Amino acid sequence: MTVPAETGPAGLRRHLGTVDLLLLGVGCVVGAGIYILPGVAAAEYAGPAISVSFLLAGLCCSLTGFCYAELSSAMPDVGAAYLYTNRAFGARAALGVAWMLMLEYWLAGATVATGFAAYLESLLGNVGLSVPWALRTATLSPPSEAGGTGVSLNTVALLAILLLAFALTRGIAATARVNTLLVTVKIGVLLIFLGIGALHVNPALWHPFLPPTESGFRYGPGGVLRATSIVIFAYLGFDAVANAAAETRRPRRSVPVGLIGTLLVSTLLYVAVSLVITGLVPFRALDVPDPVARAMAAIGYPQVAIILKIGALTGLASVILVNAYGHSRICMSMAKAGILPGWMARLDRRTGVPRLGIMATALAAGLAAALFPIGMLADVVSVGTMCAFASVALSTMRLRVTAPEMTRHFRVPLDGPVRFGLWCGPIPVAALVVCVVMIATVVSDLILQARHGHAVALTFLVLYVLAGVGLTEALMRRTGQACDRRMPDRP
Repeated sequence: MTVPAETGPAGLRRHLGTVDLLLLGVGCVVGAGIYILPGVAAAEYAGPAISVSFLLAGLCCSLTGFCYAELSSAMPDVGAAYLYTNRAFGARAALGVAWMLMLEYWLAGATVATGFAAYLESLLGNVGLSVPWALRTATLSPPSEAGGTGVSLNTVALLAILLLAFALTRGIAATARVNTLLVTVKIGVLLIFLGIGALHVNPALWHPFLPPTESGFRYGPGGVLRATSIVIFAYLGFDAVANAAAETRRPRRSVPVGLIGTLLVSTLLYVAVSLVITGLVPFRALDVPDPVARAMAAIGYPQVAIILKIGALTGLASVILVNAYGHSRICMSMAKAGILPGWMARLDRRTGVPRLGIMATALAAGLAAALFPIGMLADVVSVGTMCAFASVALSTMRLRVTAPEMTRHFRVPLDGPVRFGLWCGPIPVAALVVCVVMIATVVSDLILQARHGHAVALTFLVLYVLAGVGLTEALMRRTGQACDRRMPDRP
C-alpha cells in the first residue's frame, strides 16, 4: 500500500525535491528563449549583440530572483506573486497583479505553443510531410504571413497545450517525471548544437557586434534594450518555481536553491547558444521560426538539424507543461480566495491536483495560440511578466517593514533605509527600476508600431488593462474584504 505524501498548506501533496525544482525551472525557462526568440530578436533589434540582451535579462532577473527566494521561503504556498502582493498591499492590489499574471501565463503558453507548431511543421517537412495550412495558421495572422486562403485555426498549437495539460492531471509526481525526461533530452540536444556549432563559428559574422541604429528600436543600444524586453519573458519560470513551494518537501531550502540554480543554468545556455547562432548565420537571415535548426542546416549538417528540431519540440513541450502548471496553481489560489469559481481549486482525490482548473487554463491558452500569431503575443507577454516581477520586488520592500516577524529562511542581501513605508534595499529597488524600464521600452515600441499602422498588440494591451481595472473594482464592490479574509497569507 502506498503511503500518501505529506500535504502542503493548499492540500497539495509534497512530492518535489530540490533537483525537481531546478528541472522545473529549467524546463520552463529554457525553451522559447533559445529555440524561437534569438532569431527574431537578433534580426529585428540587436544583431549579434543578442547575447548581451540575454546576459542583461539574466542579470535583471537575478535581482527579482532574490526577492522571489525570500518571499517563497517565508510563504511556501500556491499563488506566488499574487499571494505576496495580497499579504503586502491587500486584495485590490493583489487582484490587479492577478489580472496581469493571467495575461502572462495565458499568452506565454500560447506563444510557446505557436512556436511548437512551427517547429513541428519544419520537422515534418524534412520527411516529406506537412500539416494542412488551415490547421497550422493562426486565425488572425496577417495575409502576408498566412500563405493560404480561407478560415484557419492553429489546431496543432491548441492540441499541444491540451495534451500536455492532460499529463499534468496525472499528478505532480508524474509531471516531475515527464518534465525530467523532456529537460534531459533538450539539454542534451543543445550541447550537441554547441559542440558542433562552436567548431564552425565565423567570427566575421559578429562584426559589427552591435549594428548602428537604423530607426527607433532597430539596432544600436535601443535595439539591445528592446531585445532584452522581449527575451526576458522566458524567465516566467521563476514564478512557476515559487508556485511549486506547496508541493515541495522542504520548500524553505529547496525553492531558493531552485530559483538561483535556474537562473545560472538558463542564462549560461542562452548566452552560449545566441553567440553560436549569430556566428553561423548572418543575423539578418535569422528572422525564422526555427533559428537553431536553420543555423545547423546552414553549415551543412541537415541530419543534425533534424535532431535539433526534435530537441526543440521537447524543449518547447517542457515550457508548455510547466507554464500550464504555474497557470493552474495561480488560478487555484485565486479560486480559494473566492475570486474565481471554486471548482478551479477542487483537488482530485486520486491524483491530488486541480484537474478541472488545469484543463480550463490550458483551453484558454490553447485558444489564444489558435487565434493569434506569435509576433503579436510575445510583446504583450513581456509586459505581464514585468508587472509580476515588479509586484514581487515591491512586496519584498513592504513586508520587511510591515511583517518583520515573518520567518525568512532566505533574505535578500545588502541593507537599506526605510522610506515611505518601504524597505529600500538596493537589490529590490534595482529590480523595480529594471521592471519599469522594460515596461516603458515595450510600450514605447508598441506605440511606434501603432503609428505605422500596426496597432493590434497595443490595442489588445490597453483593452486588457482597462478590463482588468473594471473587473477589479467590480469584484471589490461585490466581495468587500472577503478576499483578504480568505487569502492564505500565513507562512
